[in-house]
Amino acid sequence: MKIKLRWLIPILLVVVIASIYLYPTPHKTFDELYAKVDAESVASLADFRQAHPVRTLELRGVKWEYLSLGDGPETILFLHGMTGAYDIWWQQMEALQDEYRVVSVTYPAVKGLDEMEQAVMAILEAEEVNHFYVVGSSLGGYFAQYLVTRHPNMILGSVFANTFPPNEVIAENNKTIGALLPYLPEWLVMNVLSGSIRESVYPASDDSELVLAFGLEQTYGRMSKAQVVGRFHCVVEPFDAPDLGVLGIPALIIEADNDPLVEEALRERLKETYPSAEVVTMNNGHFPYLSMPDEYTAYLESFFGEIELR
Repeated sequence: MKIKLRWLIPILLVVVIASIYLYPTPHKTFDELYAKVDAESVASLADFRQAHPVRTLELRGVKWEYLSLGDGPETILFLHGMTGAYDIWWQQMEALQDEYRVVSVTYPAVKGLDEMEQAVMAILEAEEVNHFYVVGSSLGGYFAQYLVTRHPNMILGSVFANTFPPNEVIAENNKTIGALLPYLPEWLVMNVLSGSIRESVYPASDDSELVLAFGLEQTYGRMSKAQVVGRFHCVVEPFDAPDLGVLGIPALIIEADNDPLVEEALRERLKETYPSAEVVTMNNGHFPYLSMPDEYTAYLESFFGEIELR
């Protein structure tokens, strides 16, 4: 009897642990998630997705999804943040596609900024883009800075939005969760992200139902844990900030004075890192391009319109 129990207890522990780890990640439908969003925004997003199916490019066995719209003479590259996808910029893309060509990507499960850079540049090459403006928010803003360091001769102007410069703070403050993240079950990772969206991102956006719905859509089946892990690695990967003054690249910093995800010290450090940048301060949390699309787009149009092309 003791021999049987000796084997039974480890087996039961394995079963319990496996059950916890393999517990399915909850999923919700588009209609469920966007039930409280105003009908006009819901229809606009749904129509955009239907009218513009994604294109794909495979690089080293990894498939990238992206969208390219418009026939303008100059191109704007849009880069999303940690919990985003190519169409988080749909309102800006629709507004700007008559005057510009607009390109937006979704990051798959990547390992670092170099991998992201190689894939994005391959997409731009496939679309025959030689020069471009870059607009990035959060992780996308960090990645935009990285692209400026690697391809300054191709970038006409840069927008660093709701983001931070190269720093040691984020890695230090998140070293424990960063170490654990690859080993946590997917449902738990998504649950933590959902909680952050509900408890901090949503209130800071003036309770924007669109911000809430789009964020939760990523955590309820649209984004994988592998993507979260890869994006986290990119956020904490160090590099030397570009000297925009020496490079002669115009820059716009868009920040929010109530951003719950980018602390004030990092917002200030971003402005100190790029003293030549124009600064716009909003008051609608981490996703103003979702919750205040017209105002946000107007800032982009004004900034791009004042740049003298090289």
